Amino acid sequence: MKKRTVSLMLGTALLCACQPGQEKTTISGTLQDVANDTLFVMYTPVNQRSQLEVDTLVAQNGQFTYDVACDSIPMELAIYHAGASGTDEVEINSQISLLVFPGETVTLNGTMKDHQVEGSKFFTAFSEAEKAWKAAEEKMMEMYVKAMQMQKDSIPYDSIMRFYAPAQEYFQQIQDAKKKFVSEHLDSDVSLYLLANLGMDNIREILPKLTDKVKNGQLAALYQSLDNMLAKEKAREEAKKAIAEGKPAPDFTLKDINGKDLALSSLRGKYVVLDFWGSWCGWCIKGIPDMKKYYDKYKDKMEILGIDCNDTEEKWKEAVKEHDIPWLHVRNESGKNDVSVLYAIEGYPTKIVVDPEGEIAKVVVGEDPAFYEYLDGLFK
Repeated sequence: MKKRTVSLMLGTALLCACQPGQEKTTISGTLQDVANDTLFVMYTPVNQRSQLEVDTLVAQNGQFTYDVACDSIPMELAIYHAGASGTDEVEINSQISLLVFPGETVTLNGTMKDHQVEGSKFFTAFSEAEKAWKAAEEKMMEMYVKAMQMQKDSIPYDSIMRFYAPAQEYFQQIQDAKKKFVSEHLDSDVSLYLLANLGMDNIREILPKLTDKVKNGQLAALYQSLDNMLAKEKAREEAKKAIAEGKPAPDFTLKDINGKDLALSSLRGKYVVLDFWGSWCGWCIKGIPDMKKYYDKYKDKMEILGIDCNDTEEKWKEAVKEHDIPWLHVRNESGKNDVSVLYAIEGYPTKIVVDPEGEIAKVVVGEDPAFYEYLDGLFK
C-alpha cells in the first residue's frame, strides 16, 4: 500500500493574478490548529481535473485569506496541513475539501478536521446530503489511518491488506448511499457533482435523467464534460472495430512541437511507432530510456511519433526537453478531432506500430517488454 503524498512546487507562485472585471473566489478563516504554519492548496477546474495546480499559503495566528482563481468555472479545492516533520509529505486525512464558485466569499472556522463553512450554498446542501454516508466514510478513514501507521511500523504487506479488507464494505456503503441520493434528487447540483465520481455505468444511466435546471445550472461545465465523455466513449467503442492489426491506420494531422502541421501520411514508406503518452503518466516516463535505446538502434528503419495526451502545451514541451526525447512529437487536443478517440486509446502508454504501407502492424498497451521483443523480431 502506497502512502498518498503530494509533491510540492515550493517557491513557485501559482496563484493567478486577477485582471480587472474578472471574478475570483476568496477563502478566509481562522483555524485553531495551524498557528503560523504553512498550508498547501491544491485546486483544479471541476470539469478538467487533469489541470491540477499546487500552491502554498502561510497562516498567521491561524488566520489566512486566499484568492483561488479567476475563471467562470467552479473549482475543486483542498487545503492540506503539513505534518509535524516539516517534510513535503501531506497526510490525506488532514485536509479541508471544498467546491467553490466564482464570486463567492467563503469563510472557515474551527480546526482542519472539525470546521464550519459559511458563504457557500453548495457546501450547505452537500453537507446535508453527506449525512447519509458520513459514518461509513469516517470508519473507512479510520482504517486507512491505521493501515498507514502499520506501514510505518513495517508490518508485512499481507497483514496490512487483511486488516484493510473490510474497508471495501464501507466504500460500497458510501457508493450506494451516494447513488441513492442522486437517483432521488435529479434536480440537485449536488447530485451532478456526486455522479461525476460514481463510475461510468452510473454516469451512463443517470446523467440523461438530470433535469434541465441542473444541466444548465452552476455546474453546467461539469455536465458538459461528462456528456462529452459519454460521447467519446461511444466513439471509442466504434473506433475499436477499425483499430486492429491489418487494418488501415486512420490518418490525422496535428501540430508538432514547432507549431507546424504534421500528418501521419507524410511518414509513409517506413515503420512508424505511434506512442500515445503524457508527462503525467508514470509508466510513460519510466519507459523513455528503453524507447530512446530502441530508437537509436532502429531509427534508420522506423520513426517514432510521440502523441502527447491530456497535457497543457507547456507541460508537454517541458517534458520533451527535460527527458531529451529525440523523436517527432505532436500534441493531441480533446475535441472533435481527438486522435486518442480515433485510435480507441484506453490506457497509457499505448504503442501502435504502423507499417510502411500505412496498415496497423501491432498494438501494445502499457510499458510491456513484448513491444521491444516485437521490434527486435521485426528488424532482425
